[in-house]
Amino acid sequence: MQLNGERQIRIVVADDHAVVRAGISTALSDLPNVAIVAEVGDGPGVLAALDLQPDALVIDVSMPQFEPLQTIRQIRMHYPQLKILVVSAYDDDVYVQGLLQAGVDGYQLKDQPLADIRLALQRVLAGERWVCTPLLSKLMRGVPVVETGMTPRQRELLWCLQQGDDNHAIARRIGLSVKTVENHLTRLYRQIAVQSRLEAVHYAAQHPQLPMMPTSSQTIAPSQALSVLIVDDNLRYRQHVSRMISKMQPNCAVVEAAHQTEAMAAISQRLPDLALVDVVLGDEDGISCAAQIKQQSPNTRVLLVSAYPDREFHRRGLAVGAVALLDKKDLDAAALRLLLEDV
Repeated sequence: MQLNGERQIRIVVADDHAVVRAGISTALSDLPNVAIVAEVGDGPGVLAALDLQPDALVIDVSMPQFEPLQTIRQIRMHYPQLKILVVSAYDDDVYVQGLLQAGVDGYQLKDQPLADIRLALQRVLAGERWVCTPLLSKLMRGVPVVETGMTPRQRELLWCLQQGDDNHAIARRIGLSVKTVENHLTRLYRQIAVQSRLEAVHYAAQHPQLPMMPTSSQTIAPSQALSVLIVDDNLRYRQHVSRMISKMQPNCAVVEAAHQTEAMAAISQRLPDLALVDVVLGDEDGISCAAQIKQQSPNTRVLLVSAYPDREFHRRGLAVGAVALLDKKDLDAAALRLLLEDV
């Protein structure tokens, strides 16, 4: 396929961050005869955009409601002529190889210049396979790369899978419910881009530095005590969440704030490991509060909550660094336990 021909090249850009989508779209729009026909931010949006019959899909596969390997295989099956260029922050060799085997035509790292994305798109449209130079060097050397985004709990799960444990055995070994183990495994598979226990065990074998034997105690020691900030203008709700957290982790330092000023004052005293922020704080914008928290404490995991969650809240929250938006009614003891374990 030639970029200098008369026919217009139709492109779909998929990334869950609006700023990133805009940057990629602007960079690609400079190419001759290229038109961005859709910009989407989640899995259902990708599948809907493919009805537009694009020539190429430029996608970050780490998006909400998108299972990378399975969905890429399905897209390749139904749209065999579609060119797929992944633009991702993940430089793990097994992750990349899995996507290439699933059918993507190219893999570009996000930390490379935008001009390289244009070159990558040109190459895949010309029928070539593209892997950016820094990543290609790692693949050729066969050097395994540590998946830095994995939590200690996920590394424990990898170790348990290597031992051949089923879900009940894992639950007994590390002191969790079977349902919680199932939830953790789902998130682990998504994190390392695998679809089964067998693939996860293979991943662990390729990364021997990752699996970690479960500790004998699940209680956080005082020296490792977590700090949680709850920002909500509803006193009764703050106290309810605070009691649940204290019951699960007696050593956890829980601080409550009714608005952004109190939240920032609390952060000046101690940087929290986890912040739970209501989207609406009286007349204030909780998303702006979340942005301030991330600015002052980049390592804090910020979770937005709302009694009226919608896609716009979710989009804006992710754009400022929040990890998720959760309906208040879903923030029960089980959900809180998962959050604390992940931290």
